[in-house]
Amino acid sequence: MIDLSSASDGILAERSADGDTNAFSVLVRRHAPYLRAFAQRLTGSAADADDAVQEALISAWKQLPALQDPSKVRSWLTSIVSRKATDRIRSRRPTGELDDELVAEHGSGPEQRAIATSRMEALTRVLDELPEGQRQCWVLKEVGGYSYDEIAERLDLSVTTVRGKLARARQTVVREMEVWR
Repeated sequence: MIDLSSASDGILAERSADGDTNAFSVLVRRHAPYLRAFAQRLTGSAADADDAVQEALISAWKQLPALQDPSKVRSWLTSIVSRKATDRIRSRRPTGELDDELVAEHGSGPEQRAIATSRMEALTRVLDELPEGQRQCWVLKEVGGYSYDEIAERLDLSVTTVRGKLARARQTVVREMEVWR
Protein backbone atom coordinates (compact mmCIF):
# COMPACT_ATOMS: atom_id res chain seq x y z
CA MET A 1 0.00 0.00 0.00
CA ILE A 2 1.37 3.41 -1.02
CA ASP A 3 1.58 6.16 1.63
CA LEU A 4 -0.63 8.94 0.28
CA SER A 5 -0.67 11.11 3.41
CA SER A 6 1.50 13.79 1.81
CA ALA A 7 -0.31 13.80 -1.56
CA SER A 8 -2.21 16.92 -2.56
CA ASP A 9 -6.00 17.04 -2.39
CA GLY A 10 -6.12 17.17 -6.18
CA ILE A 11 -4.15 13.94 -6.59
CA LEU A 12 -6.18 12.23 -3.88
CA ALA A 13 -9.45 13.32 -5.50
CA GLU A 14 -8.31 12.09 -8.93
CA ARG A 15 -7.25 8.73 -7.52
CA SER A 16 -10.48 8.48 -5.52
CA ALA A 17 -12.51 9.21 -8.67
CA ASP A 18 -10.73 6.25 -10.25
CA GLY A 19 -11.91 4.02 -7.37
CA ASP A 20 -8.86 4.22 -5.06
CA THR A 21 -10.41 3.69 -1.62
CA ASN A 22 -7.06 4.34 0.10
CA ALA A 23 -6.89 7.81 -1.45
CA PHE A 24 -10.47 8.51 -0.41
CA SER A 25 -9.67 7.39 3.14
CA VAL A 26 -6.83 9.92 3.28
CA LEU A 27 -9.18 12.66 2.05
CA VAL A 28 -11.74 11.70 4.67
CA ARG A 29 -9.17 11.68 7.49
CA ARG A 30 -7.79 15.01 6.30
CA HIS A 31 -11.10 16.85 6.00
CA ALA A 32 -13.58 15.07 8.28
CA PRO A 33 -12.78 17.10 11.43
CA TYR A 34 -13.35 20.37 9.56
CA LEU A 35 -16.50 19.05 7.84
CA ARG A 36 -17.90 17.80 11.15
CA ALA A 37 -17.24 21.14 12.88
CA PHE A 38 -18.81 22.95 9.93
CA ALA A 39 -21.91 20.70 10.02
CA GLN A 40 -22.21 21.02 13.79
CA ARG A 41 -22.12 24.79 13.54
CA LEU A 42 -24.88 24.68 10.94
CA THR A 43 -27.09 22.12 12.65
CA GLY A 44 -26.32 22.88 16.29
CA SER A 45 -26.29 19.14 16.96
CA ALA A 46 -23.39 16.70 17.12
CA ALA A 47 -25.64 13.81 16.08
CA ASP A 48 -27.05 15.71 13.09
CA ALA A 49 -23.55 16.85 12.16
CA ASP A 50 -22.25 13.26 12.19
CA ASP A 51 -25.18 12.11 10.06
CA ALA A 52 -24.80 15.01 7.61
CA VAL A 53 -21.07 14.36 7.18
CA GLN A 54 -21.61 10.61 6.74
CA GLU A 55 -24.31 11.20 4.11
CA ALA A 56 -22.12 13.79 2.40
CA LEU A 57 -19.13 11.45 2.21
CA ILE A 58 -21.25 8.66 0.76
CA SER A 59 -22.63 11.09 -1.79
CA ALA A 60 -19.14 12.46 -2.54
CA TRP A 61 -17.75 8.98 -3.17
CA LYS A 62 -20.47 8.38 -5.76
CA GLN A 63 -20.07 11.82 -7.37
CA LEU A 64 -16.26 12.07 -7.42
CA PRO A 65 -15.93 11.18 -11.11
CA ALA A 66 -18.01 14.30 -11.91
CA LEU A 67 -15.80 16.68 -9.86
CA GLN A 68 -14.60 19.34 -12.32
CA ASP A 69 -11.60 20.69 -10.38
CA PRO A 70 -10.03 18.04 -8.12
CA SER A 71 -7.84 20.66 -6.42
CA LYS A 72 -10.99 22.22 -4.93
CA VAL A 73 -12.20 19.02 -3.32
CA ARG A 74 -12.43 20.63 0.15
CA SER A 75 -14.86 23.36 -0.97
CA TRP A 76 -16.77 20.75 -2.99
CA LEU A 77 -17.09 18.52 0.09
CA THR A 78 -18.13 21.55 2.14
CA SER A 79 -20.90 22.29 -0.36
CA ILE A 80 -22.20 18.73 -0.10
CA VAL A 81 -22.08 18.86 3.72
CA SER A 82 -23.90 22.20 3.59
CA ARG A 83 -26.72 20.65 1.55
CA LYS A 84 -26.96 17.60 3.81
CA ALA A 85 -26.93 19.76 6.96
CA THR A 86 -29.58 22.02 5.45
CA ASP A 87 -31.72 18.98 4.69
CA ARG A 88 -31.41 17.88 8.32
CA ILE A 89 -32.38 21.34 9.58
CA ARG A 90 -35.39 21.44 7.27
CA SER A 91 -36.58 18.02 8.35
CA ARG A 92 -36.86 19.14 11.95
CA ARG A 93 -39.95 20.56 13.52
CA PRO A 94 -39.46 24.21 14.42
CA THR A 95 -37.62 24.07 17.73
CA GLY A 96 -35.74 26.19 20.16
CA GLU A 97 -35.48 29.91 19.62
CA LEU A 98 -37.39 29.95 16.34
CA ASP A 99 -40.23 27.90 17.80
CA ASP A 100 -40.37 30.19 20.84
CA GLU A 101 -40.49 33.22 18.58
CA LEU A 102 -43.28 31.76 16.47
CA VAL A 103 -45.29 30.73 19.54
CA ALA A 104 -44.81 34.13 21.18
CA GLU A 105 -45.93 35.82 18.00
CA HIS A 106 -48.96 33.59 17.35
CA GLY A 107 -49.83 31.94 20.68
CA SER A 108 -49.52 28.30 21.68
CA GLY A 109 -52.85 26.73 20.69
CA PRO A 110 -53.28 24.10 17.96
CA GLU A 111 -54.31 26.69 15.37
CA GLN A 112 -51.30 28.85 16.17
CA ARG A 113 -48.96 25.86 16.00
CA ALA A 114 -50.43 24.91 12.62
CA ILE A 115 -49.77 28.44 11.36
CA ALA A 116 -46.19 28.31 12.64
CA THR A 117 -45.65 24.93 10.97
CA SER A 118 -47.11 26.19 7.69
CA ARG A 119 -44.85 29.21 7.89
CA MET A 120 -41.77 27.02 8.30
CA GLU A 121 -42.88 24.81 5.42
CA ALA A 122 -43.27 27.91 3.24
CA LEU A 123 -39.75 29.04 4.17
CA THR A 124 -38.43 25.57 3.34
CA ARG A 125 -40.06 25.74 -0.11
CA VAL A 126 -38.57 29.18 -0.73
CA LEU A 127 -35.12 27.96 0.28
CA ASP A 128 -35.49 24.87 -1.92
CA GLU A 129 -36.15 27.11 -4.93
CA LEU A 130 -33.11 29.33 -4.39
CA PRO A 131 -30.08 28.70 -6.61
CA GLU A 132 -27.55 26.50 -4.79
CA GLY A 133 -25.01 29.28 -4.15
CA GLN A 134 -27.62 31.65 -2.76
CA ARG A 135 -29.07 28.93 -0.53
CA GLN A 136 -25.63 28.03 0.82
CA CYS A 137 -24.81 31.66 1.60
CA TRP A 138 -28.21 32.21 3.24
CA VAL A 139 -27.97 29.08 5.42
CA LEU A 140 -24.39 29.82 6.47
CA LYS A 141 -25.25 33.41 7.39
CA GLU A 142 -28.77 33.10 8.81
CA VAL A 143 -28.58 29.63 10.37
CA GLY A 144 -24.87 29.21 10.98
CA GLY A 145 -24.10 32.80 11.96
CA TYR A 146 -20.97 32.92 9.80
CA SER A 147 -19.36 36.22 8.79
CA TYR A 148 -19.05 37.20 5.13
CA ASP A 149 -15.33 36.41 5.27
CA GLU A 150 -15.96 32.95 6.75
CA ILE A 151 -18.58 32.18 4.11
CA ALA A 152 -16.26 33.34 1.34
CA GLU A 153 -13.49 31.09 2.65
CA ARG A 154 -15.72 28.05 3.11
CA LEU A 155 -17.32 28.32 -0.32
CA ASP A 156 -14.17 29.48 -2.09
CA LEU A 157 -15.81 32.74 -3.25
CA SER A 158 -14.92 36.42 -2.96
CA VAL A 159 -16.58 38.43 -0.19
CA THR A 160 -18.22 40.58 -2.87
CA THR A 161 -19.75 37.49 -4.47
CA VAL A 162 -21.00 36.29 -1.07
CA ARG A 163 -22.61 39.68 -0.39
CA GLY A 164 -24.32 39.63 -3.79
CA LYS A 165 -25.63 36.08 -3.42
CA LEU A 166 -26.81 36.76 0.10
CA ALA A 167 -28.55 40.00 -0.93
CA ARG A 168 -30.39 38.21 -3.76
CA ALA A 169 -31.32 35.32 -1.45
CA ARG A 170 -32.65 37.69 1.21
CA GLN A 171 -34.60 39.64 -1.39
CA THR A 172 -36.25 36.45 -2.64
CA VAL A 173 -37.01 35.20 0.88
CA VAL A 174 -38.58 38.53 1.89
CA ARG A 175 -40.63 38.74 -1.32
CA GLU A 176 -41.86 35.14 -1.17
CA MET A 177 -42.60 35.22 2.56
CA GLU A 178 -44.50 38.52 2.34
CA VAL A 179 -47.84 36.68 2.67
CA TRP A 180 -46.75 35.51 6.14
CA ARG A 181 -46.14 39.03 7.48
